[in-house]
Amino acid sequence: MDARVPFLTALLMLFLSLPFSHSAQAAQPDYTLEKVVEVSRHGVRPPTAGDRKLIEAGSQRAWPRWLTEEGKLTGHGYTAAWLKARYESQRYRQLGLLPSGCPGPQDVYLRASTLQRTQATAEAWSAAAFPGCGVPVHALSHEDPLFSFPIGKATAAEKERNRQEALAALGGDLQQAEKRLQPQIAALKKAVCREDQPCPVFEQPWALKVWSNGGVAIEGLDTLAAMAETLRLAWSENQPAALVAFDHAHSSAELSQLLPLLTAKYDYTNDLPSAARKGGSVLLDQIVKALKQEGQPAPASANGQHQADLLPPDVRWLLYVASDINIAYLRTLINFSWQQGEYPRGNIPPASSLVFERWRSSNGERFLRIYFQSQSLDQIRQLTPPSPADPLSVTEWQGKDCRATSVGTLCPFDTALQLIEKNIDPPEVAVSYPHS
Repeated sequence: MDARVPFLTALLMLFLSLPFSHSAQAAQPDYTLEKVVEVSRHGVRPPTAGDRKLIEAGSQRAWPRWLTEEGKLTGHGYTAAWLKARYESQRYRQLGLLPSGCPGPQDVYLRASTLQRTQATAEAWSAAAFPGCGVPVHALSHEDPLFSFPIGKATAAEKERNRQEALAALGGDLQQAEKRLQPQIAALKKAVCREDQPCPVFEQPWALKVWSNGGVAIEGLDTLAAMAETLRLAWSENQPAALVAFDHAHSSAELSQLLPLLTAKYDYTNDLPSAARKGGSVLLDQIVKALKQEGQPAPASANGQHQADLLPPDVRWLLYVASDINIAYLRTLINFSWQQGEYPRGNIPPASSLVFERWRSSNGERFLRIYFQSQSLDQIRQLTPPSPADPLSVTEWQGKDCRATSVGTLCPFDTALQLIEKNIDPPEVAVSYPHS
């Protein structure tokens, strides 16, 4: 064999590798994070007064009392939310989205619903992300159309449509759906009912209801879901195992077996197309408007009145803090689902959030990244700080022409927004943004 062949082969391989390396580098542009709109659930709370009434009547026993007033954010819940917010803000500073010191008016805006638990969670975000800066939390003192299901009576046709959508989600028959869930129902019954004592909610057949405003409820399932939610909150609060599920859950794995009825409630009452459009269109419309903002002054209306107060603040990080039902409506409108860790499918844990990020590549293309993130059951219970070694659970939204990149799943910006916008009903109310 010619002695020159190995040398020529090596030279050829080197030559071929040069354009390939250049092409690979060109195919992986740098990405810059331009804007974030985030919708978070509030942190850990005790059961609300209404839920306590349901679960105690349904089980005919007293449930453990909490030190915190019913329905309000606990100190433990504040700290868990604080840890998550600190982790997020550190990431955004590393990515260049936020300044190293206190933010300016163009950097951040925090908006919470009218509830104490959402406002206190937003205050935890402010304190963790911008310590000592006094970044205010904005909230209305009255009913907020941004987060509320519209008031007013639904028409007979609307109510019937919602009922049919619920039946379709149930598989066509409520009692058959209840039968399919018997293993999950039995597991919850074993945990919350006393032996040889009445536990009425487990003996009564479920009943499908459509309220005057068009909202859907399932009597029986709603109470069972409230029980499961209360057990998860007690675990998250780091209550002694003897007080969680009446000493029937000694690990996160055991607790997770008692939670699937939360998913059933979402599936059959909240994650319905018409309910989501009615309950989530206002908020999703504001999210889309915020993502489109370019840092330009708001235009004047036809009568010359400035519209700045009717648009989301044009900031780099816009945070809304609300309830799980708000996130449920949004995820239904954008066709998104997840299953994270030991949580059942579609679970929306305390302080979890749905995040919309706008990115720009070095070649000028814009992208949208959407993901859901949460702390694990044990991260919240043990107040474990999220870190690169123990990160938040993240599930990425997948839309048309999305691709995996070094910064996450990125989707063509205009295409993704078109997919989202087609599911938004034109809002019938104006949303104003208070300023301090």
